[in-house]
Amino acid sequence: MPTWKPIVGLSFTTDAFDTYCHSLTWNAWRPSFIVLHNTAEPNLADRPNGFTQQSMKGFVEYYRDEQHWSAGPHLFIDDRKIWVFTPLTMSGVHSPSWNKLALGVEMLGNYATEPFNSGRGAAVRDNAVAAIATLSAVLGLDPATMKLHKEDPLTTHVCPGKNVKKPAVIQAVKDLLVARHPGEHP
Repeated sequence: MPTWKPIVGLSFTTDAFDTYCHSLTWNAWRPSFIVLHNTAEPNLADRPNGFTQQSMKGFVEYYRDEQHWSAGPHLFIDDRKIWVFTPLTMSGVHSPSWNKLALGVEMLGNYATEPFNSGRGAAVRDNAVAAIATLSAVLGLDPATMKLHKEDPLTTHVCPGKNVKKPAVIQAVKDLLVARHPGEHP
């Protein structure tokens, strides 16, 4: 069994996440892009109050003890908070082709069946967009390089689901970057 990377296990509002990311230093590993996922299970109905510390412990048991992975995704995002799981400055495990290259961002929900543009799904989307905008700004990543898990040639998952439209997510990230930093974009 590979050596398990300890989790961060902290949750943040979008503003606090931005501050947290600006305090990090990427020396040993620097991701090239972001991969967007959805949890599918649990879905939004399974977690009416979003993620908790107990959820994070459950993910450790799943990834470490059941899957025998060295880590999990970097972020778990619900409609209330952004949870940092695997340290952002270390590679995680979330997408077979891209684990060593990309940050893994898991959104609570099953967006094959649950709405992504209304209700709690829209709140998850907004928190994910804010997290991706922060990571793009801090790491100098072009939001257009973001990939959906289903684009990984070595995966069979239709993740993050048909209701997540990649061009719309990328545009929302770009719009938020412009709103946060007016005049700095062509």
